[in-house]
Amino acid sequence: MSRQPSRFTEVSRPVTPLGILAAGLEHISGQLEAHDGVTAELKSELRGLCALAGGLDPYVARCTTPESPALARLAELTQAEDWGRRSGGLEQGMLSGHVEGQALKFLVRLSRARRVLEVGMFTGYSALAMAEALPDDGEVVASEVDPYVAEFARRCFDASPSGAKISVRVGPARTTLEELAAAGESFDLVFVDADKAGYTHYVNTLLDAGLLAADGLICVDNTLMQGQPYVPGETTANGAAIAAFNETLADDPRVEQVLLPLRDGLTLIRRV
Repeated sequence: MSRQPSRFTEVSRPVTPLGILAAGLEHISGQLEAHDGVTAELKSELRGLCALAGGLDPYVARCTTPESPALARLAELTQAEDWGRRSGGLEQGMLSGHVEGQALKFLVRLSRARRVLEVGMFTGYSALAMAEALPDDGEVVASEVDPYVAEFARRCFDASPSGAKISVRVGPARTTLEELAAAGESFDLVFVDADKAGYTHYVNTLLDAGLLAADGLICVDNTLMQGQPYVPGETTANGAAIAAFNETLADDPRVEQVLLPLRDGLTLIRRV
């Protein structure tokens, strides 16, 4: 979830590096097609690059296990909601979506997690996806700061057979983590997808306060942040925060990590 608009302002509002790249190539290709001075070979090459970039995400989605009816309905309701009328920078593009949701389900199953913590829920797509992969006695504890969004998600959970595995905590993520740590809670998998400036604090708290099980896995979303951490030029506050987080994590001797170019970047972290 990325609570900021893309720097490439098109109607589709691409929110991933690949989406921004594909939209930019399509725009340039359209402009050059009208110029007689551009060779047919160059136009053809550019059309090929457009197909390469623009076709990847749809192809990956087509080759990935379909989402459940409950997840499809949650995504549909999220897309239909008029988030622009609410404050806080909420937008449809913050939804984790089909492929990332299936990836998280895979990680839950592979890690044999029974207890999952989500830091930053939005409308609950990723929380529900992970809940679907848990055993019947498994639990997802999902933290969300916005009461309206939390209630929106609860209504979606109520319509799913896996929704009963999810408990929602409304309030600032820092407060929720402090309360869970004080209660001696521990989680096998944690998905961090909240305010980007808080990422370093959240991961440190997970590692230092006993919230992460001994062989637990932390998954952190938006760690490519639309390419801002590695593209020269001006950056947003979120882009700068993610760049700082990535550098701090890379230098942390307590953990090993891999940044996967999935959607807007997904970093997997485990203790050494």
